Amino acid sequence: MVEFSPVELATAAAALVVAMAEVLHARRTRRLARLAFGPDLRPAPWARLAPALRVLSAAAVCWGLATLYTLPPKAHVAESIPDNQRRHVLIVLDVSPSMRLKDAGPNADVSRAKRASDVMESFFQRIPIEMYLMSVVACYNGAKPVVVDTKDMEVVRNIFGDLPLNYAFPAGKTDLFSGLIEAAKIAAPWQPKSTLLLMLTDGDTVPATGMPKLPASIADVLVVGVGDPRAGTFIDGKMSRQDANTLRQIAARLSGTYHDGNSKHLPTELLSRLTIIPRKTAFEQLTRREYALMAIGLGSTILAFLPVFLAYFGTRWRPGVHAGSTPLASRRKTMAVGSAR
Repeated sequence: MVEFSPVELATAAAALVVAMAEVLHARRTRRLARLAFGPDLRPAPWARLAPALRVLSAAAVCWGLATLYTLPPKAHVAESIPDNQRRHVLIVLDVSPSMRLKDAGPNADVSRAKRASDVMESFFQRIPIEMYLMSVVACYNGAKPVVVDTKDMEVVRNIFGDLPLNYAFPAGKTDLFSGLIEAAKIAAPWQPKSTLLLMLTDGDTVPATGMPKLPASIADVLVVGVGDPRAGTFIDGKMSRQDANTLRQIAARLSGTYHDGNSKHLPTELLSRLTIIPRKTAFEQLTRREYALMAIGLGSTILAFLPVFLAYFGTRWRPGVHAGSTPLASRRKTMAVGSAR
């Protein structure tokens, strides 16, 4: 059995009452059609739509008012973006000991971790940060979420500010894919195509297998390499340097982009492409409240101005003596004088 809402019932009732009134009005005015419309007994072609316009307009006004009555009140406050409409930036940060080697930057005099911090600070300053929720996953020989969906940028800056996150892990071999796996778990429940996955690493140790499958929420992937890609530095008995070729392969396997951030910040063109926020058109932003207001405005306007248009343009017949015409008695007298001559 079909159930109708109170708004639909009120609208139908209003339309029915106005339709019955129009039928009664049509019966009464049919006897006066000759006085109103002249010998042809018909109004202007467009005026024949007046009954239907009145019924539809009354129904629209009733629907709009009933809809506004049932909707919860809306408080107009300073414009802000609801969390469910924000996009996500999910950062996988390599915190292995090799990230503390000082061979990064344009002059190769800062640590790789510090260079990653500088790159991210430039990133934060050039995107509409108020439209994003930030998440950071630290990875070494495992992965741990540090913060998830925060709007507090100072928390994120503190994470990049030489926070010794490597002590949260036991000593071992770096496993970057564990960070990607943890990031995929975090992003899994988010809206499709709502997340930018950003990995910051020197690519010192990357396994050959185990690439995780990213969820549908990941829209873009950006792999940023730090550390000197040419000259290496000894640590733990081996030479460590940014493995640009491996990082480029990781980005390609994730359908993403690789950028060597050792000496240059992220290009503005790349940021513009990766951080485009899909906005709804003005039509898509309309809610039931806006439709109700439009229905009230349109219906009320038609009901208010329709009688005026009917009075002036409802018929082509104009009774009475027109300017420039000669009264009948004057015409007869003129004809009599002409006959006498």
